Amino acid sequence: MPGKISRVFHYAIYKMQDKSLTKYYRWLGANIGKDCSFIGSNISLSSEPYLITIGNRVRVSFDVTFVTHDGGTFVLREKHPNVSIYGKIKVGNNVFIGARSIILPGVTIGSNCIIAAGSIVTKSVSDNTVVAGVPARPICSIEEYYEKHKGQLMEIADFSFERKKEVLLEKLE
Repeated sequence: MPGKISRVFHYAIYKMQDKSLTKYYRWLGANIGKDCSFIGSNISLSSEPYLITIGNRVRVSFDVTFVTHDGGTFVLREKHPNVSIYGKIKVGNNVFIGARSIILPGVTIGSNCIIAAGSIVTKSVSDNTVVAGVPARPICSIEEYYEKHKGQLMEIADFSFERKKEVLLEKLE
């Protein structure tokens, strides 16, 4: 694991080169697929980023934390000084992980999933599932999510700031 000064230096360099920070997180040791993006700078890949595998076309929002170890083992260390529990985290393809979510050790998130903002994912998530809550629980399928929101969908994600502002202010009056 790179030292703190090295991490800060590399973070600054990679941030200038790659706004998504994918190269930086790979440098830390995480296994990250193609076309991934990390939104915001406060994303934690734990102290063992090499235990994290993220598939293709995954977007991770701000303040998301991936936890690869169980810190609760601290209370056992009086009797068992070196005890720890670790678990890999695997994220499939085409996944969105919402702001301030926490992904715990040993969790696998399937492909085509949405993790709602603020969720704490303690158990694995099946493909094509939307989960939310503390702890995160399935709330619907991706198809049900689409059906529920299809009337609200706007194809403006690649618009300029000004054009998007114009469209949104007009449509959301």
